[in-house]
Amino acid sequence: MATTQVKNLGRIAASSCLFFLCDMQVKFRPAIPHFEELAKVSNRMVQVAKLLGIPVVATEQYPKGLGHTDDAIDISSARVFDKTAFSMVVPAVQDVMETEYTRKTVVLFGIEAHVCVSQTALDLLEKGYNVHVVADGTSSRSQADRCIAFERLKQSGAFITTSEAIVFELLGDSKAPFFKDVQALVKTPVADTGLFKNE
Repeated sequence: MATTQVKNLGRIAASSCLFFLCDMQVKFRPAIPHFEELAKVSNRMVQVAKLLGIPVVATEQYPKGLGHTDDAIDISSARVFDKTAFSMVVPAVQDVMETEYTRKTVVLFGIEAHVCVSQTALDLLEKGYNVHVVADGTSSRSQADRCIAFERLKQSGAFITTSEAIVFELLGDSKAPFFKDVQALVKTPVADTGLFKNE
């Protein structure tokens, strides 16, 4: 009897995923439309990760010139790495992933969608990770670059989703531990991040 191949549905669990925060740095604030709202999404995701025991890896692209992660995002519980490569999957991050965080799913958000986020996602996919890109927490200077990046990543095998969809899938049940704490974080919707509007 022939066996049916089960499609990868992209299911996620707190025990098997990592959160990647990509280059949400202060110098990008004037250049990225809706940066403030994106920072709120990023901060909410980091706080959810803290509650659920999900490790957070954050990178900063050439911080000497571009500054550090914006103060609106609390990365006190994250592992933070400097980089000059566009991809987050630099040797130091890869080493941590292989030795400390043996998890095969990455939830990815930050900037810019068509550069650092895309190259990170492609590197992770190539290494066999499941990748979920948080669309309302990821952007570019250009809305065209943002949207085309999401389409390209979907074609490459990444899952394009939203912050709230990720949060509630991780919880799974209204009786889950920390449900009320997480619910309080997402109770007020984050303002529009420009996903379905022209610049």
